[in-house]
Amino acid sequence: MLNLQGKRVTVMGLGVHGGGLGVARFLAQHDAIVTVTDLRSAEQLQPSLDALREYPITFVLGEHREQDFTDADIVVRNPGVPRESRFLQLARQAGAQIEMEMTLFFRLCPGPIIGITGTKGKTTTTLLTGAMLREHWPDTVVAGNLRVSALEQLPRITPTTPVVLELSSWQLEGVGAAGLSPQYACVTNLSPDHLDRYASMEEYGAAKQQIFVHQNADGLVVLPRHDPIVSTWAPLAPGQVVWFSAADAAQWPPSALIGSHNAANIAAAAALATSFGAPRAAIERALRSFTGVEHRMELVRELNGVRFINDTAATTPTAAAAAVRSLAAPLILIAGGADKKLAWEPLVAALKAARAEQRLRGLVLLDGTATAELQAQLDTPASVYADFAAAVQAAASQAQPGDTVLLSPGAASFGMFRNEFHRGEEFRRIVSEL
Repeated sequence: MLNLQGKRVTVMGLGVHGGGLGVARFLAQHDAIVTVTDLRSAEQLQPSLDALREYPITFVLGEHREQDFTDADIVVRNPGVPRESRFLQLARQAGAQIEMEMTLFFRLCPGPIIGITGTKGKTTTTLLTGAMLREHWPDTVVAGNLRVSALEQLPRITPTTPVVLELSSWQLEGVGAAGLSPQYACVTNLSPDHLDRYASMEEYGAAKQQIFVHQNADGLVVLPRHDPIVSTWAPLAPGQVVWFSAADAAQWPPSALIGSHNAANIAAAAALATSFGAPRAAIERALRSFTGVEHRMELVRELNGVRFINDTAATTPTAAAAAVRSLAAPLILIAGGADKKLAWEPLVAALKAARAEQRLRGLVLLDGTATAELQAQLDTPASVYADFAAAVQAAASQAQPGDTVLLSPGAASFGMFRNEFHRGEEFRRIVSEL
């Protein structure tokens, strides 16, 4: 058991949802001497500061001070802080223990952990797996990269409680560096993403591999049979490998999820739940009741025969392309945004195919650092909007009964929004007022 009482702990990076907020609260509750340091201002972090008001925490905002790292026993970095940060290097040189929320959680969690990662589909697969297990084990916990603090779930976890975690590549960096992997793991797929953070696809893939490479011989990893990259990782697994593919979803027909690409998510979740020991009846009950995940192919409204779908979580061209391909109805796509150094070719190819099939009614682009490159590659006329409400209204005005207005940007949201979820919430609000 990790003893935190009296330890000097610096939390580097604070967030509104889970992450640094949950870590700071957990550490203070366990009698650590906590300093939170963040480059953002008090005004930017006000919701988090309000949530921590009752705890004896020192806040250093708008800067990082060297002494907060050289004098610390433990430094907990937020996943958004790069590994090569100068302040983390100072902490290491001073002998501080470097942790992340997930490494602390793995060390303290008494229950079996099921970890899920991948470029696309990991949130849907995580929540669907959790729903399947909860049908048989009602105390199942779902947390991780879902704006839910895993550490704060510890009081209700017993040695028999299944714990389902969505794990990002950034979280897995810390987990892997600590030599940890969940006993059950799944990689949904791998395609280009976060190449503004990683030097290459190989480096990005290596981060994802940490979810299973430190398992014991009794570990199990679920891998996609037809993914050209991930399917080659099986020899790296210390334990059992279980395969899945989208075609396996035919064994589980009672699902109401929108989009053909959800077939792979269903198959991955069912493979995990089955491997963990969930009975078929529990899996089927979950599939019948599971209607999807907010911000991911989320049906917001149907107005005058037009469906409005919020897929704001599609922050890569590959994810947006999958959304475009999954819809049979004619569509008006809202796309574009901030650059993540990803090639637009997957989305361009999907749009050209949709146009050839007469499924592309129109295209509306959001102003951002990546949008000009997308526009240059398209053979479809499109207007660029700096105002999001105007973009949504323009898309709605082009739609006819039977059409779908799809927000699937294929890019990050920074510049126009706080994050992709803010973008999706604004889409919901604007659509509800049409």
